[in-house]
Amino acid sequence: MARIKDIERIWIDLPLKEVPFRNMVREIPHWSLFEICKVTLDTGHVGIGETMPYYTYGAVSDAAVTRAQGASPTALMWDDTLGAGLQMAIFDAVGKLIGAPVWSLLGKQVRQWAHVGWWAIDMPADDWILECREAVQQGYTTFKTKARPWFDLHDQLERLCAAVPDYFQIDMDFNDFGLDPAVARPLCKMLEKHSKIAIWESPIQQEDVEGNRSLRAQLSVPIAQHTGRPAFRTQLERQICDGFVMEGGVSNALSKGRTCEEFNKPYWLQWVGSNLAATFCLHLQAVLTHARWPAIHCNHMYADQYVREPWQVRNGQAPVPDQPGIGVTVDWKVVEKYRIEPKPKPYPYPGLLLRLDWPSGACSYFAHAQQLWDAFKYAELPAFTRGVNLTRVPDDGSERWRQLYESASRHPILYGDRWS
Repeated sequence: MARIKDIERIWIDLPLKEVPFRNMVREIPHWSLFEICKVTLDTGHVGIGETMPYYTYGAVSDAAVTRAQGASPTALMWDDTLGAGLQMAIFDAVGKLIGAPVWSLLGKQVRQWAHVGWWAIDMPADDWILECREAVQQGYTTFKTKARPWFDLHDQLERLCAAVPDYFQIDMDFNDFGLDPAVARPLCKMLEKHSKIAIWESPIQQEDVEGNRSLRAQLSVPIAQHTGRPAFRTQLERQICDGFVMEGGVSNALSKGRTCEEFNKPYWLQWVGSNLAATFCLHLQAVLTHARWPAIHCNHMYADQYVREPWQVRNGQAPVPDQPGIGVTVDWKVVEKYRIEPKPKPYPYPGLLLRLDWPSGACSYFAHAQQLWDAFKYAELPAFTRGVNLTRVPDDGSERWRQLYESASRHPILYGDRWS
């Protein structure tokens, strides 16, 4: 019986492309950080996995590594508590050990091509358009992004929908920012005039069972929710959404996938990372009958990749690999190029000053996205106002900029004098 002989953990800082980075810096600049797990069996077979230490469903702990050393990989690989990178690497190693693709370890293959979607954070309309043009060029047919009250969502969608092909579909994730049906219902009904809108994700607070039931009955576009808020069985039995966002480890995905099959609910897998994690997710998609919506991988955001195989998309779908393990090979020169020592989460990002301009002429200042989240979630500021716009105020070296930045870092300036 094969045993795990060695586990190596390597941190890298994989650069983001320009458009994603200049927008993600507000909230998730740490998405460039990865920990690669290299698992070597006593048979010589090597498995590779990756974790985004400050995002993925489970970071790999020292305790998990200690537990895995010397253990049987087949006995451990179903344990989601190992963390994303270690679990992924063990599956890769076992697949190589027996000469079979990972999907064959997970269940019966139901699809050879899997739906995949392009993703971007909330951005000005010009940047959304740049992202979607690249998505179309690379063969994608869907775009998932964020609906945020600090941008004019009406103007954004008017411009974006006019700029993409007729077949291109858009999924809008509110992350609960619609707050309640009184805010979300008229907003979504008005925006449903855009035929390219395919899914509303979490338009109001997910725990509002009756509010979500009411909203679902009155909107034409399907509603998606993250599983488990409220309890998964409540979401299913009370029929408060049309489908789900599925995260977590392999066992979690297979278990909830079977339940979704029972209730005939579609979902997308959200398995964020480089081309390695994206390819691993294709194996899950291959065996999960109701993984019908385009999976979110975000691998297109990176300016470089450390696996050799190119990522291929045709008509919004990617081919499921048939090679042993995950089916990719690592370019260790690229890994060494971006190798770093482990470092703390770079948030808030230093030197970030954001100005929110209101159509009334008022303006607000923030130093990071959490301040924006809190101000709108607690309704200190009005939600989804027409004409509102968020911009970054560059550091010009002036005393005035420094004072604004230091003040906003301590507490958001909800109403201040306009300055740029």
